[in-house]
Amino acid sequence: MRSTIGRAALALLATSLLAGCNLAPAYHPPVVPTPAAYKPLPGWTPATPSDGAPRGAWWAVFDDPILNRLEQKLDGSNPDLQAAVARYDEARGYVEQARGGLLPTLGLQGNAMQNRESRDRPLRGSNLPDNYGSDQVNGVAGYELDLWGKLRNTLHSRKALAQASDDDRAAIQLSLEAQLAGTYFQLRGLDADALLLTRTVAAYQKSYDLTVTLYKGKVAAEMDVSRASVQLNTAKTAAADIEANRALMADALAVLVGESPSTFALDPADVPMTLPAIPEGIPATLLQRRPDIASAERAIASANAEIGVARAAFYPTITLGANGGVMSQGTNPFSLADIFWSLGPSISLPLFDGGQLKGQLAYNYARFRETSAHYKSVALTAFKEVEDNRALLLRLEQEGTSSSAAAAAAQQTTTAAMGLYSNGATSYLDVVTAQTALLQAQQAALDIRTRRFVAAVNLIRALGGGWTANGPT
Repeated sequence: MRSTIGRAALALLATSLLAGCNLAPAYHPPVVPTPAAYKPLPGWTPATPSDGAPRGAWWAVFDDPILNRLEQKLDGSNPDLQAAVARYDEARGYVEQARGGLLPTLGLQGNAMQNRESRDRPLRGSNLPDNYGSDQVNGVAGYELDLWGKLRNTLHSRKALAQASDDDRAAIQLSLEAQLAGTYFQLRGLDADALLLTRTVAAYQKSYDLTVTLYKGKVAAEMDVSRASVQLNTAKTAAADIEANRALMADALAVLVGESPSTFALDPADVPMTLPAIPEGIPATLLQRRPDIASAERAIASANAEIGVARAAFYPTITLGANGGVMSQGTNPFSLADIFWSLGPSISLPLFDGGQLKGQLAYNYARFRETSAHYKSVALTAFKEVEDNRALLLRLEQEGTSSSAAAAAAQQTTTAAMGLYSNGATSYLDVVTAQTALLQAQQAALDIRTRRFVAAVNLIRALGGGWTANGPT
């Protein structure tokens, strides 16, 4: 017995010396061409962030309490985000499962059986009882020696996938938060349009009443009345269309915050919206801040570890096993003579599998190349999104200045045209032309303002989050 145990101990010692072997390639993330700075834009004056801080409640930079409340509700109630959190929890479960593979397994078995032997069983010995009992209690232990790093690389792979799942959750959360903010600002833009059209309809009503009065006094032509009527009803139609579009935006917000559209309500408001300065940092920080880039990098790490798992499958698998307990015929209590045990290693080595192992290894190498290419694509796309939204914000700022000037000039023209028409110095066609130009200029100015806020939200999302005055949030 001592010699048997000694041989098992020596086998354990010898194999343990080899346990540090790892067949996974050394991992190095792919190099992505990264500029030292973003493209210089004339007139662009971003704030200065402090890199490395968490993203947090980035929407607070817009200083809108209603938006803050909706974003907080989204983080707690959005079903898509809840599903992403559950997927992350699933990935963590797989990590715990893989970690358990590195530890010994222990079990306890027992039975109390009554058996009957067939008299016609081949090779049955003489004088054996037909009925006998069999009671047994034993413990079982097993431990797979991770000689080639298969179990460790499996754990590394699943850890990387869990980290990628958490990054995916963060990416989904950031995307949903940005979607909500963009939709909210579009809804507020429609509120501003509705208010403008309400005032416009009131102004057109006065113009229509004036033309009717002048027509009755035989000062204006009947065509002036019809033109004023067309203009008034066109404005009313536009106002009704704004209300319909606003209802769609409100329904979209309801779904984002996890509420039924039939019970969700958001009162119209014409709140002053302050466009924040957007701190952009340097391009290199984008590779760490963007959760989708981080997820893509973790997928590469997982694929790299899986190569080690596939390579280890070509080598022997050695498992240490132990089994021991007591067994009796059920007629007497267990005694020292009823003890049994077994101890020793087992080994398995694949000799022929029809190319399955080679195919799995080739697959994992291809998977590594695929995830590497995907990582580069995600990173380059992120740089593009930042540059696009930076340029768009600058252009919209310039357009906003021009549109405001155009609206002011159109207001002066409309005021002058109405004055001349009231005194009979010009035709109503000039009034219609001026009023139409004024409404178009005012709507354009509001549209550009809304687009600037949506572009600011998209830039913050492209940068991987937002910042407070003291740095990133």
